[in-house]
Amino acid sequence: MEIKDMQAFYAIVEEGNISHAAIRLNVAQPALSRQMKRLETSLGVKLFERGSRRIRLTDAGMLLYSRVKHILGMVDGTMRELIDIGSGVAGTIKLGTITSSGSMLIPELVEDFTKKYPLVTFQVWEGEGARMLELLDSHIIEIAITRTQVDNASYESIILPDEPLVLAMHKSFCDDDKNEFVHIQDLKDKPLLVPLRWKTAFMSHCQKAKFEPNILSVSDSQIQNMLWTQRGIGISLVPLSARSLMRSDDIVFKHLEEAEIYTHTVVSWLKSRTLSSSCQHFIEMFRQKYVK
Repeated sequence: MEIKDMQAFYAIVEEGNISHAAIRLNVAQPALSRQMKRLETSLGVKLFERGSRRIRLTDAGMLLYSRVKHILGMVDGTMRELIDIGSGVAGTIKLGTITSSGSMLIPELVEDFTKKYPLVTFQVWEGEGARMLELLDSHIIEIAITRTQVDNASYESIILPDEPLVLAMHKSFCDDDKNEFVHIQDLKDKPLLVPLRWKTAFMSHCQKAKFEPNILSVSDSQIQNMLWTQRGIGISLVPLSARSLMRSDDIVFKHLEEAEIYTHTVVSWLKSRTLSSSCQHFIEMFRQKYVK
């Protein structure tokens, strides 16, 4: 199997169908279809289930996809490392981030970084923390920004100080917008938007207060929760730093009086991988800016 076959197969899976992958690869769709049929013939297995508008992988296709992600990530990382050796601080930084941390930390950092290193560009993935670590392990990205504790044996990391979770609510839910605190019992019967990762801890505090919370939505999407909050649909549980993303006179933030829950941001990279010089400088600037 050649690298170009892996790249074509990976593009088809990521795009979801052959026509979109052909556009991404700048090739004709019939030619790409023939390339995949030749690949299946040479491997002696079916990789795709035909007859569906969206690509569905066979068991063999799923296995190949997991391997190809890792191989292409290593090839791309090696090429960038070699280029960096010859050109200094240049190239592309590939990083993955969860919404809440990335939206609050990355813009200001990138603004300062690009002023100092104008030849560096960025490719950013956004999603749930486990997915970001999966991309990191596959060498698709070099840096992962999550709220997930990582294994010190496999990863280098920077852990930022704990920050409390607070309740973001539209003023229509607020009886006293001057008080910074709210009793957890006051949330009874209120529609709540709770991130999946903090649901267990939040439910535990509600049970101690002897009531069953009215959880309207459990979601991994902080942006979704914030949008719903701004429309007055429900009260969302968010990191304190989310205040910078919800700048509205109609939104107030309150600490839980008896039920403090904390979280922290973790910046991780693989110990087994040599970071590009641009990534090394990026991490160093991150330390200078955010690590006290």
